[in-house]
Amino acid sequence: MTGQLVLLALIVRRVRIRALVRDGKEIVQAFGSYVEPVVGNVEDARSLKKSLRGVRAIVCSNRVGALADKEVVRGVEHIVFLSQFAAYSNAGVLAALLNGNARRQAEEDESAIIALGIPCTIIRCASLRDEPGGQKGFEFKKGCARKGAISREDAALVCVEALSFPPKEVLIFEVASGDDLVDDWGAVFNSLTRTAV
Repeated sequence: MTGQLVLLALIVRRVRIRALVRDGKEIVQAFGSYVEPVVGNVEDARSLKKSLRGVRAIVCSNRVGALADKEVVRGVEHIVFLSQFAAYSNAGVLAALLNGNARRQAEEDESAIIALGIPCTIIRCASLRDEPGGQKGFEFKKGCARKGAISREDAALVCVEALSFPPKEVLIFEVASGDDLVDDWGAVFNSLTRTAV
Protein backbone atom coordinates (compact mmCIF):
# COMPACT_ATOMS: atom_id res chain seq x y z
CA MET A 1 0.00 0.00 0.00
CA THR A 2 2.70 2.52 0.98
CA GLY A 3 4.76 1.45 -2.02
CA GLN A 4 1.90 2.34 -4.38
CA LEU A 5 1.65 5.77 -2.77
CA VAL A 6 5.39 6.24 -3.33
CA LEU A 7 4.84 5.40 -7.00
CA LEU A 8 2.04 7.97 -7.26
CA ALA A 9 4.21 10.67 -5.66
CA LEU A 10 7.04 9.85 -8.09
CA ILE A 11 4.66 9.95 -11.08
CA VAL A 12 3.49 13.42 -10.06
CA ARG A 13 7.14 14.53 -10.12
CA ARG A 14 7.62 12.98 -13.56
CA VAL A 15 10.40 10.71 -12.36
CA ARG A 16 11.36 7.67 -14.41
CA ILE A 17 10.23 4.70 -12.32
CA ARG A 18 11.14 1.04 -12.31
CA ALA A 19 9.25 -1.06 -9.76
CA LEU A 20 9.91 -4.56 -8.52
CA VAL A 21 6.48 -6.19 -8.44
CA ARG A 22 4.89 -9.60 -8.06
CA ASP A 23 2.28 -8.98 -10.77
CA GLY A 24 3.31 -6.91 -13.78
CA LYS A 25 -0.21 -6.79 -15.29
CA GLU A 26 -1.67 -5.36 -12.10
CA ILE A 27 0.90 -2.55 -11.95
CA VAL A 28 0.38 -1.71 -15.65
CA GLN A 29 -3.40 -1.57 -15.10
CA ALA A 30 -2.92 0.72 -12.09
CA PHE A 31 -0.19 3.03 -13.42
CA GLY A 32 0.03 2.49 -17.17
CA SER A 33 3.26 3.44 -18.90
CA TYR A 34 4.38 5.67 -16.02
CA VAL A 35 5.96 2.67 -14.29
CA GLU A 36 8.29 0.06 -15.76
CA PRO A 37 7.42 -3.14 -13.88
CA VAL A 38 10.01 -5.84 -13.24
CA VAL A 39 8.42 -9.03 -11.96
CA GLY A 40 10.31 -10.50 -9.06
CA ASN A 41 10.69 -10.69 -5.33
CA VAL A 42 12.80 -8.61 -2.95
CA GLU A 43 14.06 -11.85 -1.40
CA ASP A 44 15.37 -13.11 -4.76
CA ALA A 45 18.78 -11.57 -5.42
CA ARG A 46 18.71 -12.42 -9.14
CA SER A 47 15.41 -10.68 -9.93
CA LEU A 48 16.32 -7.77 -7.68
CA LYS A 49 19.70 -7.30 -9.36
CA LYS A 50 17.98 -7.36 -12.77
CA SER A 51 15.48 -4.71 -11.66
CA LEU A 52 18.27 -2.44 -10.40
CA ARG A 53 20.34 -2.27 -13.61
CA GLY A 54 20.92 1.40 -14.31
CA VAL A 55 19.08 2.51 -11.17
CA ARG A 56 20.72 5.29 -9.15
CA ALA A 57 18.27 5.57 -6.24
CA ILE A 58 15.97 3.18 -4.40
CA VAL A 59 12.95 3.75 -2.19
CA CYS A 60 12.28 0.71 -0.02
CA SER A 61 9.03 0.92 1.91
CA ASN A 62 8.95 -2.65 3.14
CA ARG A 63 11.40 -5.50 3.72
CA VAL A 64 15.04 -5.08 2.71
CA GLY A 65 15.54 -8.69 1.64
CA ALA A 66 18.31 -9.10 -0.94
CA LEU A 67 18.95 -5.34 -0.98
CA ALA A 68 21.34 -6.19 1.84
CA ASP A 69 23.69 -7.77 -0.74
CA LYS A 70 26.39 -5.31 -1.91
CA GLU A 71 26.62 -7.07 -5.25
CA VAL A 72 22.88 -6.62 -5.88
CA VAL A 73 22.98 -2.85 -5.26
CA ARG A 74 26.20 -2.15 -7.16
CA GLY A 75 25.87 1.22 -8.90
CA VAL A 76 23.13 2.51 -6.61
CA GLU A 77 24.00 5.94 -5.19
CA HIS A 78 21.24 6.49 -2.60
CA ILE A 79 18.79 4.31 -0.68
CA VAL A 80 15.74 5.68 1.11
CA PHE A 81 14.33 3.20 3.61
CA LEU A 82 10.99 3.68 5.36
CA SER A 83 11.43 2.00 8.73
CA GLN A 84 8.88 1.39 11.46
CA PHE A 85 11.56 0.63 14.03
CA ALA A 86 10.55 3.59 16.22
CA ALA A 87 6.83 2.84 15.98
CA TYR A 88 7.42 -0.77 17.04
CA SER A 89 9.56 0.47 19.92
CA ASN A 90 6.52 2.21 21.46
CA ALA A 91 5.29 -0.78 23.33
CA GLY A 92 3.56 -1.69 26.51
CA VAL A 93 3.97 -5.27 27.66
CA LEU A 94 1.31 -6.74 25.35
CA ALA A 95 2.34 -4.65 22.34
CA ALA A 96 5.99 -5.58 22.94
CA LEU A 97 5.07 -9.26 22.70
CA LEU A 98 3.04 -8.72 19.53
CA ASN A 99 5.55 -6.41 17.84
CA GLY A 100 8.78 -8.02 19.04
CA ASN A 101 9.55 -9.84 15.79
CA ALA A 102 8.58 -6.83 13.66
CA ARG A 103 10.79 -4.56 15.77
CA ARG A 104 13.75 -6.95 15.46
CA GLN A 105 13.22 -7.21 11.70
CA ALA A 106 13.09 -3.41 11.33
CA GLU A 107 16.30 -3.09 13.37
CA GLU A 108 18.03 -5.75 11.25
CA ASP A 109 16.85 -4.10 8.02
CA GLU A 110 18.20 -0.71 9.13
CA SER A 111 21.57 -2.27 10.05
CA ALA A 112 21.74 -4.09 6.70
CA ILE A 113 21.11 -0.88 4.75
CA ILE A 114 23.77 1.02 6.72
CA ALA A 115 26.30 -1.83 6.27
CA LEU A 116 26.13 -1.45 2.48
CA GLY A 117 28.23 1.72 2.71
CA ILE A 118 25.95 3.53 0.24
CA PRO A 119 24.56 6.94 1.21
CA CYS A 120 21.22 6.15 2.84
CA THR A 121 18.31 7.94 4.38
CA ILE A 122 16.45 5.95 7.03
CA ILE A 123 13.08 7.43 7.85
CA ARG A 124 11.75 6.12 11.15
CA CYS A 125 8.09 6.86 10.69
CA ALA A 126 5.36 6.82 13.26
CA SER A 127 2.52 4.33 13.16
CA LEU A 128 1.12 4.30 9.62
CA ARG A 129 -2.54 5.22 9.13
CA ASP A 130 -4.80 4.61 6.15
CA GLU A 131 -6.09 8.16 5.87
CA PRO A 132 -5.68 10.99 3.36
CA GLY A 133 -2.37 12.84 3.38
CA GLY A 134 -1.87 16.57 3.29
CA GLN A 135 -4.31 17.17 6.13
CA LYS A 136 -1.67 17.84 8.78
CA GLY A 137 1.88 19.08 9.00
CA PHE A 138 4.91 17.14 10.17
CA GLU A 139 7.01 16.66 13.27
CA PHE A 140 10.65 15.59 13.03
CA LYS A 141 11.71 15.65 16.70
CA LYS A 142 13.45 12.70 18.30
CA GLY A 143 10.86 10.46 19.94
CA CYS A 144 7.92 11.69 17.84
CA ALA A 145 7.56 8.40 15.96
CA ARG A 146 7.18 6.37 19.15
CA LYS A 147 4.06 8.16 20.27
CA GLY A 148 2.65 9.56 17.04
CA ALA A 149 1.01 8.51 13.80
CA ILE A 150 1.28 9.54 10.15
CA SER A 151 -0.77 8.85 7.04
CA ARG A 152 0.78 6.45 4.54
CA GLU A 153 0.43 9.16 1.91
CA ASP A 154 2.46 11.65 3.97
CA ALA A 155 5.09 8.99 4.74
CA ALA A 156 5.38 8.28 1.00
CA LEU A 157 5.80 12.01 0.35
CA VAL A 158 8.69 12.22 2.83
CA CYS A 159 10.37 9.24 1.10
CA VAL A 160 10.09 10.88 -2.31
CA GLU A 161 11.33 14.25 -1.02
CA ALA A 162 14.32 12.47 0.59
CA LEU A 163 15.45 11.31 -2.88
CA SER A 164 16.39 14.89 -3.76
CA PHE A 165 18.63 15.31 -0.69
CA PRO A 166 21.01 12.35 -0.41
CA PRO A 167 23.28 12.49 2.64
CA LYS A 168 27.05 12.08 2.43
CA GLU A 169 26.79 8.89 4.47
CA VAL A 170 23.80 8.03 6.68
CA LEU A 171 20.85 10.17 7.72
CA ILE A 172 18.40 8.72 10.26
CA PHE A 173 15.44 10.72 11.48
CA GLU A 174 11.94 10.29 12.86
CA VAL A 175 8.72 11.68 11.41
CA ALA A 176 5.11 11.85 12.56
CA SER A 177 2.14 14.06 11.82
CA GLY A 178 2.50 17.40 13.53
CA ASP A 179 1.93 21.11 13.25
CA ASP A 180 4.91 22.11 11.07
CA LEU A 181 3.85 22.84 7.50
CA VAL A 182 6.69 22.26 5.06
CA ASP A 183 7.18 24.57 2.10
CA ASP A 184 10.96 24.08 1.77
CA TRP A 185 12.06 20.45 1.92
CA GLY A 186 15.67 21.47 1.31
CA ALA A 187 15.65 23.45 4.56
CA VAL A 188 14.06 20.50 6.39
CA PHE A 189 16.71 18.03 5.19
CA ASN A 190 19.51 20.53 5.85
CA SER A 191 18.24 20.87 9.43
CA LEU A 192 17.84 17.11 9.84
CA THR A 193 21.40 16.54 8.62
CA ARG A 194 22.72 18.99 11.21
CA THR A 195 20.71 17.46 14.05
CA ALA A 196 20.74 13.79 12.93
CA VAL A 197 19.57 11.12 15.37
